Amino acid sequence: MSILETKTLDMSVLLLKAYEIGDMINASAEVAEYLYWKDQVDRDSDIQNCVKLFKIKKQQFAECERFGHYHPDYHAALEEVKKVQSRLDEFEAVKKFKQAEERLDDLLYSVSKTIAHSVSETIKVPSNDPLPAGRGCGSGGGCSGKCG
Repeated sequence: MSILETKTLDMSVLLLKAYEIGDMINASAEVAEYLYWKDQVDRDSDIQNCVKLFKIKKQQFAECERFGHYHPDYHAALEEVKKVQSRLDEFEAVKKFKQAEERLDDLLYSVSKTIAHSVSETIKVPSNDPLPAGRGCGSGGGCSGKCG
């Protein structure tokens, strides 16, 4: 068997394992909860009306934002977006959906981190966390002295 055939065989095994992991994730409680609350949000007409209004207000703000703080309606448009966002966040189904989304994101991050670190501890794994714990010199955070 040539080296090329061995690599092809290894890649097929790797792909099969990746599909198995994907199937396990899809069968997880986190995905089931996420899909349940997504469906609840999608079916609620009050939430959907609020989502439509949010999109309109966000688009109006985007038009003002092109000119920045100097646009005469900038602050009013921003306040409207925040007001509709707050109203949207008051719905119980939206709260539950966001919580389920965060738990699913944590699961996916954990799986990604496990796979990456099985190759090398130095591999960086992207996260949706706006304030990651390991901020280094390039991110504006405090320097831990462990760079490069």
